[in-house]
Amino acid sequence: MIKLLGIPFDGNSSYLHGPGQAPGRIRQMEAEGSANTFAESGQDIRSGMAYQDRGNIVFEDLSPAAVYQTIKRSVREEIADGSKLLCLGGDHSVSFPIIEAHTEKYQPLHVLHIDAHPDLYENFEGNPYSHASPFARLMETGKIASLTQVGIRTFNTHQRQQAKRYGVKVIEMKDLNFDFIAGLHTPLYLSFDIDALDPAYAPGVSHHEPGGLSSRQALHIIQSIPHLVGADIVEYNPVRDVNNMTAMVGYKLMKEVMARF
Repeated sequence: MIKLLGIPFDGNSSYLHGPGQAPGRIRQMEAEGSANTFAESGQDIRSGMAYQDRGNIVFEDLSPAAVYQTIKRSVREEIADGSKLLCLGGDHSVSFPIIEAHTEKYQPLHVLHIDAHPDLYENFEGNPYSHASPFARLMETGKIASLTQVGIRTFNTHQRQQAKRYGVKVIEMKDLNFDFIAGLHTPLYLSFDIDALDPAYAPGVSHHEPGGLSSRQALHIIQSIPHLVGADIVEYNPVRDVNNMTAMVGYKLMKEVMARF
């Protein structure tokens, strides 16, 4: 079974809020957007038919530590029966507990992270749960067999050192090629930050970073990778969107990712 779970939380965002509104807006595109429900593979990715929509996580306590525990517990429950789960964030901090829950189900777990930012800060603004730090937290656990990051174009000295420290394979945007796909291992988890795309394709993100992936390049990667055991799509910010352009990109990505389950 394929499941969809919304994680409407952006309390660990360092710049703008808004990604907490993303799950509902992306879902809305199935009914109100300009596209049909088919992936390019020919699969009909329709709610209630191809996947079961499990709604949104409800947070009773919005402190970062409590949110982490709530997400991890919810994801653990959703995948316990062997279901494949796509989570819609939310800021990128939600990927830490999502992926950690997957490491309890799948070992060794390999992670493909598509993003403009490496999100490897050891300590960003004194918040260990920051959306700038999820992959530092994950690599600290020792439970990630490999981490491959694609589309990165914001390295500073600290994060470059962190990538070296944790043995991260990085395909920076300036050096983009698709040779890395052949080297990916399974079981594979995908974390897709929509700001990996150039702002021309996805203006509805908090952190505009020019020089990114085109929509076609992103789809090529998704359609070429091995089958996935889980995935998340994060950091869409409806507050900054233009005519639901980025919502439609998110919905397109959602369909193509589900087609890889």
